[in-house]
Amino acid sequence: MTNKVFRGLFVCAVLGALLFRVVRLDVRPMHHDEANQAVKFGDLLERGEYRFDPNDHHGPSLYYLTLPVARVAGERTLAELSETTLRLVPALFGAGLLLLFLLLAGGLSREASLAAASLAAVSPAMTYYSRFYIQETLLVFFLAGLIAAGWKYARTRSGWWALAAGVSAGLMYATKETSVILFAGLAAALGLVFLMDRPRARRGEEAGAAGNARGGRNAPAKLRTALHATLFLAAGAVTALLFFTSFFQNPQGLADSVRAIGASFNRAGHPGFHAHPWYYYFQTLAYAKSAGGPVWSEAFLLFLAAAGGIAAFGHDAGKDGSPRFVRFVLFFTVVTAAVYSLVPYKTPWNILPFYLGLVLLAGNGVGLLLRISRFRPVKILILAALVPGFANLAVQAYRANFTAPSDPANPYAYAQTIPDFLKLVGTVEKIAAAAPEKKDLLIKVIAPSEETWPLPWYLRQYGRVGYWTSAETAGDPGDAAVVIASAANVEKVGTALGDRYQQSFYGLRPEVVLALFVRRDLWDEFLKSRPTISR
Repeated sequence: MTNKVFRGLFVCAVLGALLFRVVRLDVRPMHHDEANQAVKFGDLLERGEYRFDPNDHHGPSLYYLTLPVARVAGERTLAELSETTLRLVPALFGAGLLLLFLLLAGGLSREASLAAASLAAVSPAMTYYSRFYIQETLLVFFLAGLIAAGWKYARTRSGWWALAAGVSAGLMYATKETSVILFAGLAAALGLVFLMDRPRARRGEEAGAAGNARGGRNAPAKLRTALHATLFLAAGAVTALLFFTSFFQNPQGLADSVRAIGASFNRAGHPGFHAHPWYYYFQTLAYAKSAGGPVWSEAFLLFLAAAGGIAAFGHDAGKDGSPRFVRFVLFFTVVTAAVYSLVPYKTPWNILPFYLGLVLLAGNGVGLLLRISRFRPVKILILAALVPGFANLAVQAYRANFTAPSDPANPYAYAQTIPDFLKLVGTVEKIAAAAPEKKDLLIKVIAPSEETWPLPWYLRQYGRVGYWTSAETAGDPGDAAVVIASAANVEKVGTALGDRYQQSFYGLRPEVVLALFVRRDLWDEFLKSRPTISR
């Protein structure tokens, strides 16, 4: 493959990744986790205030990296923010991930890098969660940055790459506290690679022992390595310190980040609703189908990853590939996949860190298939056989992101807010338009916290909104123009309001319903404003 062809195809992959990630970012209702992150970012946007919460929200990098995007968009308050602005941040990092694959030259062959980029561009899992305003896509981007910078350092021994690796590690930690699992996975993978190489390294040491003893030529190299290791650790520590202390505005933040690790592991041990069997992640990828729904499967990628992993134990990784690097990726993927699978607490976006390894291995699998034969006609046939697999992933990515982004049959849509909820929001907007107070009308939300979100996001433009977890603590709901109640509170709220309020029901998430109570006079005005349909 010529340089010109490679560059052209790689640009096409990046453009495809952008299309799947940045187009129609508002097509899906805000997930409750997204809304939670958005409101947290609103404090930073409006007042320049941010304090790390060790019990929730994860790390600060997402918020600080959203700030310049919101400024460019001309949004200065939470009320002005849009879903598109927020989701554009992970979308750009998701597409930018492909560019980091270029730094893996010498580790992955050119064909493997291009195949990995193409798979990442159309992956249903990667595209879907790149459109989520949560931390996972940024975590994967910084993980790829750490691996790429570490690989470049291994080849060049340049202090600049040690610095870049340290900054990437610091950003990983500042993104999500569970990055410690990934650090452990990277260390384990390095250890396993060195263990495999130990016999050959011992023979080299014995052969060069006499020369080293006479000249002491290894001393400067060891000193330089120690200095670079110090630079790596210092860069990571300073990066984490800046973000967690809110750039020295909250000195307690760094200590709180350590406490967050304990809180995260405690949550993992008490998964509740999020408890899933050990095979959940691979079952999601391999085959998912609900009654009457289409088949979802990334088995094509898993097959290529298996082939690429097996090829890691050979001595040929392509003209410009390294079997040692591929083995490192394999070990990292296996170790982290095992840890994530054994933890009872599971959400589908947690698949992404080891999914990165699967994508790189799958790219190597494509490279292996293309190396099977040196004859051009055979290579063309192999490529022709691979095209339907790539196309099938692209079709599934389109379906996941644009035609069924909130469908419970979509395996990537997890506790997703359903479109019916937007009808509730639209009704409240029309009631406010008919009310004398407009958006200053009093709204009471009576629901437990898990059934409240994403209401704070969708009601962010209203001046008088109160939240209570139960009817007993809400006082008299009859002083509000609009009351929104969870199913558990409907009976008590309905009894208190009587026939003075119109009651209707809307879905929030699958099997979760909210009741909307509207004062009768406002409801009548709302009905008058609705267009009539002539028959």
